[in-house]
Amino acid sequence: MLMPRQKTPDLELPILGGGTFNLSEDASERGTVVCFYRGLHCPLCATYLKELEKRTPEFAERGVKTIAISSDGEERAQAMAEKIQAKELRFGYDLSLSKAKEWGLYISTSRGKTSIGIEEPALFSEPGLFMVTPQQTLYYGSVQTMPFVRPHFSELVGALDFAISNDYPARGEYTGAV
Repeated sequence: MLMPRQKTPDLELPILGGGTFNLSEDASERGTVVCFYRGLHCPLCATYLKELEKRTPEFAERGVKTIAISSDGEERAQAMAEKIQAKELRFGYDLSLSKAKEWGLYISTSRGKTSIGIEEPALFSEPGLFMVTPQQTLYYGSVQTMPFVRPHFSELVGALDFAISNDYPARGEYTGAV
């Protein structure tokens, strides 16, 4: 389990347009929003990522970078980026399932074609949303077992405003006896 205020697992993978995303080197003033999505086969992911694309400039205004990541290969990641008309949002691809498990993501098995007629991969990770500080420690985390009921990016932007103005620390860090 990832713990707030503790270092997250390393994360390095290729990004669309060339180059490599490396979380430990993703220099930003206040951190990075890492959005793990299920893949091209998921129509809910497309809707969700469209909202992240829309909010990416708002995160940038607050000194926060964004990236969407899946275990899809480059071709499917490119198709998702095109589907949501991404201009600002970075897309990482080829996430290994072992790395997904390090981040605490749930893994699902294929059920064949989805409602939009795209085949699910044999195995893929379920959604997760993380805010990681520039020191690569966990500030916020949410993982899901299903594609439904995800955190709203507008609320995360508002929470960032509160956290910035109040120097609000990451919570949930206690690991002692209860």
